[in-house]
This record gives sequence, C-alpha cells and structure tokens, in this order.
Amino acid sequence: MDLLTIITILIIVCTVFSYLNERILKLPGAIGLVTISIMVSILILIIGKTDNGLTNSVKTFAQSIDFSKVLLNIMLGFLMFAGAFHFDYQKLKEQRLPVFLLSTLGVIISTGVFGGLLYLVTLLLHFHLPIVYCLLFGAIVSPTDPIAVAAILKSSKIPPRLNTIIAGESLFNDGIGLILFVIILGIADKSSGTSFGEVIHLFVQEVLGGIIIGLILGYLGYKLIKTIDDFQTIFLISIALVLGISVIAGKFHVSVPLSAVTAGLIVGNNSIDKKNIADQFLSKVWQLVNDLLNTILFVMIGLQMVMMPFLKEHWITGLISIVVLLIARVISVALPAVVLLRRLNLSNLSILTWAGLRGGISIAMALTLPESRYRELILSSCYFVVIFSIIFQGLTLKKVVEIAVRHKAE
Repeated sequence: MDLLTIITILIIVCTVFSYLNERILKLPGAIGLVTISIMVSILILIIGKTDNGLTNSVKTFAQSIDFSKVLLNIMLGFLMFAGAFHFDYQKLKEQRLPVFLLSTLGVIISTGVFGGLLYLVTLLLHFHLPIVYCLLFGAIVSPTDPIAVAAILKSSKIPPRLNTIIAGESLFNDGIGLILFVIILGIADKSSGTSFGEVIHLFVQEVLGGIIIGLILGYLGYKLIKTIDDFQTIFLISIALVLGISVIAGKFHVSVPLSAVTAGLIVGNNSIDKKNIADQFLSKVWQLVNDLLNTILFVMIGLQMVMMPFLKEHWITGLISIVVLLIARVISVALPAVVLLRRLNLSNLSILTWAGLRGGISIAMALTLPESRYRELILSSCYFVVIFSIIFQGLTLKKVVEIAVRHKAE
C-alpha cells in the first residue's frame, strides 16, 4: 500500500470517527476517538469470524502504518513541541520541585514497586514471569503520557497548581523512563550487560544531550522568528525547527521528547506577543496541529486492537497490571512527598494518582521489545493499561477531582 493511500485512508477514518463522536457520543475528544476505534475493531474481529477478508484488509492497513515508528520517529517531536509551546514557563518554574521529583524519582519508584508487586502476584498465581521482565514492563508503563494527559486535562477542572504539576511531569519523565527501559532491557538480554559507567553515559547522552540540543535549536528558532513579521515564514521556521530537532536528536542518539519540549518552551514563552497578529496565528496553528495529530494518534491506538488477537490469552494479567500500576502510582507520588517535602495531602494525592494517564508512547515502547516468550504478554497487558487509563480514568477524572476538592474544603 503506497504512502498516499495510507494517509488518505487514515485521514478519512479520523474524520468519520471524530464526526461520530461529536454527533452521537459527545465524549471528550481523546476518549471518544479511542472508544469508537475500539468498538469498530471489535466489530471487525467479530465479522472476521465468518469473513476473514475484512479483518485481513484492516490488519494489512494497520501493519503498513507501523505504529511504533510513526509515533516515535515522526509524530512525537511535533506533539511534544506543540504541548510545550503553549505551556506557561513561569507556572512551571513555580512548581519545579514537585515536577522534578515526580518526573525522576517518581518514575524510578513506580518502576520498582510495579515490578516487585507484579512478580509477587505472578508467583501467587503460579505462572512464571521473571522479575527482570516485570521491571521492564514497569519501565514501559511508569512514565505518564504527555499526549494523553494534555488531551484529558482540557476537559477537567483540576486546580491550576496540580494541573501544572501533572502536565509538567508528563513532559519531562520520558527521558528517565527511556533510560530505565534500555538498562533493564540490556539486563534481560544476557548477551549485553549494562555497567554503572554505561548508565551514567546513557543518562548524560539522552537527558543532558537532549536538553542542550533543544536549548541551541530553540534559541536559534526564537531569534529568527523575532526578526520577521511574515506569518508564512514564521510558521515554516517552526516546522523546520521541529523536523531539525527530530533528525539531529536521532543522529546523536539523544532524547527527542526532551529536545522538543525544551525548544517549545523557549519559542512559545519568548516569541509570542499577544498584540502581534502573526504570533497569534502561530499559536493557533500549532494548537490546530496538536489537535489534528492527537486525533490521528488516538484513532491509531484504538485500531491497534485488530493487531492484537492474543489479548484474550492475557486479559487476567492485563487486569492485574492495572491494579498494580495504580498502587505503584500512589506510592511513587506519596513517598517523595512524605520523605523529601515532609507533607502529604490526601486530596492532592488522589488527583495526582488518577490523572497519571498512560497512552500511545507506552504501546510504542512495548512494540519495540525484541522477540521473546514474554513479549506478547507484556504488549497485551500494556494495551489493557492504556485503554483503561484513557477511557475509564479519563471519563472519571472530573468526578474524582470534584470529590477531592469537596473533601479538601470540608
């Protein structure tokens, strides 16, 4: 299937699903799109029991997209830049300590707690999943997803301070999550061990390298944008900036998300003048780009179900993973607050726990796992976690916030 056909079909499907959601379901965008996509996927699988033609055609289309590469190599830079572009740096600066703790220490704690608890549960249920693969699964699902978080936060009424913390954490925790993923994967692969020196080198390369490239290219883009008023040229500069970040960060093997976030914060917080019409258009166009790519991404997440017929074999592990992850999230939020900040607010804890959503990045990471006897189990369980997170947590987040705020007021 050629590229033009793939893009055309994908855009048409996204348009139809978006229209159906607005006219019939009337759910928040991300939740509605994923829900419709899953319903269509289930319907296709049911029809496939009697007619394999339709199912095979959809599977062929899904395979031709290559979800992992499309998200990680193409869409991620644009989505992260767009998310950071509209983020208020001053608010982020005010909440820098909790954001830093949750995006670093919180991810590490969550990975360890999730891996340990899941391993204990597998022992109790008498099915074998080695501890290293439990930890690897934890590294995949512990970082909150900036795309899912941003999409859901739009329709919630979370207090501004917590909103900043949740959004800031999701923007910066991918670097730590990726490092943990690579380290644990190296341990799981007995042919390649990972020394302490290699861990430090990986951290410096991925995290600091990503931030440095984002600073350099972001500052360059900001200076170029401030020298002109032509909207077309300004927009082209911003597009070139994101593409350049993706290519250069990939060449130097540094974190694309951190580079894009850093550049987006610089350009969005320094280049935008609310009195300048060109700047206003730039802000609105990047919001449109963000919404369009989100639409495509969440439809792709739902349609991935057609590619996972083995879900029926691992649904118990998937449900267990959801519960274990929620416990790990509570501990990873509460522990830094109690030990380092010396305070713990139960209302804030409930909101921070329930708003820690997982999304397409977790699925993309799971899809990059090498072939092993545990790959399908982790991938299927990860899919359960993501779908539960986007649909159930997304739909109930508003209610959780209302209860927490009411309890805090009392």
